This record gives sequence, structure tokens and C-alpha cells, in this order.
Amino acid sequence: MSTKKLGFGLMRLPSLDENDVSKIDIETVKKMVDTFIERGFTYFDTAWMYCGFSSENAAKEALVSRYPRDSYTLATKLHSGFIQTKEDRDKIFNEQLVKTGVSYFDYYLLHDVNAHSIDVYDKLDCFNWIVNKKKEGLVKTIGFSYHDGPELLDKVLTEHPEFEFVQLQINYLDWDSVGVQSRKCYEVAVKHNVPVFVMEPVKGGTLAKVDEKVEKMFKEYNPDMSVPSWAIRFAASLDNVKIVLSGMTTMEQLLDNTDFMSEMKPLNDEEYQLIDKAVSIINSSITVPCTGCSYCTDGCPMNIAIPKYFSLYNADLQEIEEKGWTPQGEYYMNLTKTFGKASECIGCGQCEGVCPQHLPIIEELANVAKHFEK
Repeated sequence: MSTKKLGFGLMRLPSLDENDVSKIDIETVKKMVDTFIERGFTYFDTAWMYCGFSSENAAKEALVSRYPRDSYTLATKLHSGFIQTKEDRDKIFNEQLVKTGVSYFDYYLLHDVNAHSIDVYDKLDCFNWIVNKKKEGLVKTIGFSYHDGPELLDKVLTEHPEFEFVQLQINYLDWDSVGVQSRKCYEVAVKHNVPVFVMEPVKGGTLAKVDEKVEKMFKEYNPDMSVPSWAIRFAASLDNVKIVLSGMTTMEQLLDNTDFMSEMKPLNDEEYQLIDKAVSIINSSITVPCTGCSYCTDGCPMNIAIPKYFSLYNADLQEIEEKGWTPQGEYYMNLTKTFGKASECIGCGQCEGVCPQHLPIIEELANVAKHFEK
């Protein structure tokens, strides 16, 4: 089986109706799948709720029913939001087998482990359940996707060494983000010697449509490389990354990705320096110019994670409108399990008195609350 790092994420498939993602353009998907496999790539990733619950069906029609079982690998997931009883676990799993048309999954994940969902997974014994699926031969490799901080990730991997990979949000804009903390999460996975599969390498298209200065800089360095290629190669250049998922919507995107990923060349020092400049340029236009020094948090009577909230707020405002769902709101709600919400600010002014940047923190926290707690 191919070891090429690019995976086909079946989350943003071409649609026949821009207002209904469940109406998938299957004929276009078939052509994309054909090209993907012809170019030597084999990894496909879907999930229960993708494309209005139709992605797994599309995987069956465009891939499973048309190719030998040993010519591709298929991953899908169990999401905590759709299970309330232990019986629900098997009910969804069995239906996933029917929807996709396979007799086993090459990769199966607990979907979106975080500070909230882990309570559901623990209560319904999902960690042992997924191990049993592997023992039964219904799953070949088990893992989980993750949207939270490094501390919880370290705890999960310590308590569950049976997991064989973790799927993390990694891209050059989130790499040193105070809110998302991609670098620190990656380092935790490395510490546990757990392979990383990457999601959101282009932030759902946000890093495909960058500031004009950034695009000009990339094109001057290498006019043949697309803007998104810089983001995907950033993730793929990490030693512990085994798969980089790209949610490809058009044949043009697929042709571009499979072109530069066929013989993926890791970033060189000069390219890393350009990406650092790109991050600086992109972040220079952020809404709240917080440096993350955290002077404001030590004396906060409501224990509000001010820099983390500002980081997530900035990141969310940078997303392109057509992306739809963004992960920052989820990171925010995960943090509120440990820290006070932005809306719980009492306006005491302690934070503004110590802020080196003299930011209107009280006012900005109100904006964060309005944005994420609506």
C-alpha cells in the first residue's frame, strides 16, 4: 500500500446545490477518486455527519463499489454528539458498514476528543469498545481526532496507549497559536511516539486565499507552486506526520495537490523563513493585537483565559466566509470548562492596568462573548 502522505478528505465534496451539501455531485467525485488513485494515493477519510450525512454513501458509490478492497484505505469516525447509550455505538457503526459498503474499516476514530466529549466517551466505555472492534477484525487501526489543548492530549495518550494515531489540526497559522496550540499538541504526540494525521492544513481554504503580500512573496520564490501547496507541505514536512488530509472540492484542487505531493519535497530553511514572514503579515491585520504575555490573567478574579480567547477570536475572523463551520468556537467552549467565559468579565479593570499593549480588554472580551457565545 502506498506511503504517500496526501489523504482525500471527504468532508467538502462538490455539490449539485450550493445550499445543500448532501446533494453530492457523484460523477465529479468519481473522476476525482479515479485521478487520486491513478496518481498513487490511497487514503480516504469520511465521517458519520460529513456532507449532511451523505459522505459515507458517496464513499461507497465513488470508491468502494468501483475498486478492489486492497487498493485503498478508508477511515471513518464515531462522534460523541450522536450517541446517548452503549447500544448507539454499534447502531451507528453497523450502519456505517452498510453506508460505505465495506466489511471492515482500515482506520476508525473516536471523533473530536475534547474536554466535553471525553465525558461521553468515558461514560459509554468507547475506548474499550473501539479496541474490541479491532479485536473482532472490524477495524484495522484505531485512533482519535482532537480539538483541544496539549495537557488533555497528554492525559489521553498516557491513559490510552492502545491508540495507534491521533488526528490533529496543524497548519502554519495555528502552529504557534495561543488558542489552538498545534505545535504543543504535535510535540505531545511525538513524546508518546504516536503518529500524527493532519486535518485543516489549509484551514478549510483560509490559507489558499492569503494576503496579497503573502501570495506575491510565495510566487516570487516559486511561481510554479500554488499558495495552498505551502500550507500542505508545511504539515507534510513534519517527521511524525504520516497523512495530511485535504478536503478537495474541485478537480483543480485535486490535480494541484496530487502533483506536488506525488514526490513531496520537505520545506527547506529558506521556505520556512518565508512562512514565518507570511504568518507575521497575516497576523499584522488581526483584530486584537494581543502578544500572549498573560500578564492579564494572573489576577483575574473570574479566571478568564484572556490571551487564549483573543487568539481564537482573531483566528476565527481570519477564516473565509465560504468555509462554513470553523473549529475556533469549539476550542473556545472547551476552554470554558476550565476557565471563566468572556461574558463573565466583571469589568474590574485589573487586566487593563497591567497590559503592556494597553489594550481595551474589557471591550474586546465583550466582543469575544458576542462572537462565540451567541
